[in-house]
Amino acid sequence: MTFFTEPTGYERGLLSDLQGAWMVFRDTVVKHNGFPQSDKVLFHIDEAMSWEAVRDLDRMQKALLLIQNLSLHGAPDSVQEELTAVRELMDETLQAIRDGEVL
Repeated sequence: MTFFTEPTGYERGLLSDLQGAWMVFRDTVVKHNGFPQSDKVLFHIDEAMSWEAVRDLDRMQKALLLIQNLSLHGAPDSVQEELTAVRELMDETLQAIRDGEVL
C-alpha cells in the first residue's frame, strides 16, 4: 500500500501571489478598521478568499468589484494601495489563464 506524500518543493506562481495579496489586503483593512463600510469590506474579502471563490475565479472577481465599490469613498490610502495590488494580480492571473499559462 502506498501513501500520498507531501511534495518537498512548491513552485511559486500567480495563484500563490494572488492569495498573498488578498492576505496582505485583509490585514491592512483590519489595521484601518473603522472607515466607512469597513465591516462589509472585511465580509466580502473573506467571501473572496473562500474555497468556493478560489475554485471559481469569476466569483472572486465579482467579489473584488464589490469590494472596490465599497472602498471607493473613505478607505485610507494604504487600503486603496493594497486593493490595487489585488486588482492587478487578479487581472494578471485571469489573463494567464486565458493564455493557457495557468491551469
